[in-house]
Amino acid sequence: MQTRHGSSMNHGLAPYAADPAVTRGRRYAEDPPMGRTEFQRDRDRIVHAKAFRRLEYKTQVFVNHEGDLFRTRLTHSIEVAQICRSVARNLRLNEDLIEAIALAHDLGHTPFGHAGQDALDAALRARQPDSQGFEHNLQSLRVVDRLEQRYGAFDGLNLCFETREGILKHCSKARAAHLGDVGRRFLDGTQPSLEAQLANLCDEIAYNNHDIDDGLRSGLITLSQLQEIEIFASHWRIASERYPGIDERRLTAETVRRMINTLIIDLTSTTASRIAELAPDSSDAVRAAPPLAAFSAAVHRQSRELKSFLRDNLYRHFQVMRMTHKARRIIHELFDVFMDEPGLLPPRHQRRAAGTPPRAQARAIADYIAGMTDRYAMLEHRRLFDMATRHAS
Repeated sequence: MQTRHGSSMNHGLAPYAADPAVTRGRRYAEDPPMGRTEFQRDRDRIVHAKAFRRLEYKTQVFVNHEGDLFRTRLTHSIEVAQICRSVARNLRLNEDLIEAIALAHDLGHTPFGHAGQDALDAALRARQPDSQGFEHNLQSLRVVDRLEQRYGAFDGLNLCFETREGILKHCSKARAAHLGDVGRRFLDGTQPSLEAQLANLCDEIAYNNHDIDDGLRSGLITLSQLQEIEIFASHWRIASERYPGIDERRLTAETVRRMINTLIIDLTSTTASRIAELAPDSSDAVRAAPPLAAFSAAVHRQSRELKSFLRDNLYRHFQVMRMTHKARRIIHELFDVFMDEPGLLPPRHQRRAAGTPPRAQARAIADYIAGMTDRYAMLEHRRLFDMATRHAS
């Protein structure tokens, strides 16, 4: 049931946009914010969270210390938020809500990116087969609902339902059954807000295209390889004709910029066409409709081709695989040593794990490891396993 919470500051929102004055509310009742909307308050709380600051030192593709110019989870999140706001503005959606979702969507990522997530999932399942493992979307929700400790009245950030549902991009039915209202849509087949739908696709735009830039900068993929990919080759050709004689780095930047622009325009126009066809008159009508946010068939095909290329040639490059192999070993060994010897945990995390059933202890240890940055995880591993540093820690 939607309730009114303060001023909407509507500013010409479409009827199908999420209205902060008619939100489904927060888990714990609070006085309405002064001088800002409910979704602006959510965005501000996310930006001030410790988990948000840690994203600066968490892997996107390349481990943080491998180079100063490679993207991190923080720069990626900011880039997603910028793309989200552009699309939302053109569709008269709520920019503050979509920005909050974008900034929070990776808060639950482990150190070392997807390799860290896979390792922590495997470690949890090995020790606690009934734990349902580890998944970064669920962990992002856990961070904002429980793990951040900034407010006297409640654990977590106490975000609006609309922000929380946008953070939870996907979820199994088994897990959704334990999440209350925010997991309901995975059980009944409904959709999240249009802002949440678009944030998911804007995330894809950001990481596909910016991983090209980082992959070329690293030397792990080449321009000649990318010339075989339709969406890159066509924009490279246009940029080359428009700016003959510029150096390759500038030409690459111009190509990637044009690719992003094409994807944003296509996403906006395709979504607008679907909105016009189904004519939702409220955010609840959006939830009851089929998915509205989408690329056109042609651009979707091109985007899939690019994603497959990056998977096969960048994410599975032997140098990246060597680092992910090390990352998995670090995560597994940290998890196992803390499960076997909880007294090795820092005092605050010892208190969370002490006296709890094995399943709860395993989850507390997973929370500690998931919150680590890349370099802190490596340092903690050296402290525990490297004889040369053990006495100095």
